[in-house]
Amino acid sequence: MEFEPKALKINERLTILPEEIHFTASRSGGPGGQNVNKVSTRITLWFDVLRSSSLSEAEKELILRTFPTRTNKNGWLWVTAQQTRSQINNRELAKARFVELLQQALLKRSFRKKTRIPQRAQEERMAQKKKRGELKMGRSSKRLGGWE
Repeated sequence: MEFEPKALKINERLTILPEEIHFTASRSGGPGGQNVNKVSTRITLWFDVLRSSSLSEAEKELILRTFPTRTNKNGWLWVTAQQTRSQINNRELAKARFVELLQQALLKRSFRKKTRIPQRAQEERMAQKKKRGELKMGRSSKRLGGWE
């Protein structure tokens, strides 16, 4: 069965070429009986982040920082899939997970702008505190003369 590899579209600006992705197959763990013992169905997708021509230097650094446990010291990012008993299905699952991870890493995060608390809100808060304090002082034995 011959298939033509397609480029993986990460977002509107970034597409990973098929030449930059490598696959390895190995024996899968878990249940499956004789199939697990004989057939290499686990697929590992390998992507060389440092040597990728599709990524900018800032994107490379961001990916390596975001996924330190999914990259090795040589800058290779890996994704494994072993859910199904088919290599082809696991290959598609690995590609989908890879796209999802890169989208997650390259997502622009908006930072909170520090703002000041409005003067009116501060005054209301202080007024509530004062009222609560007066209520508690009203219950005090010092104010009522106490039981000496």
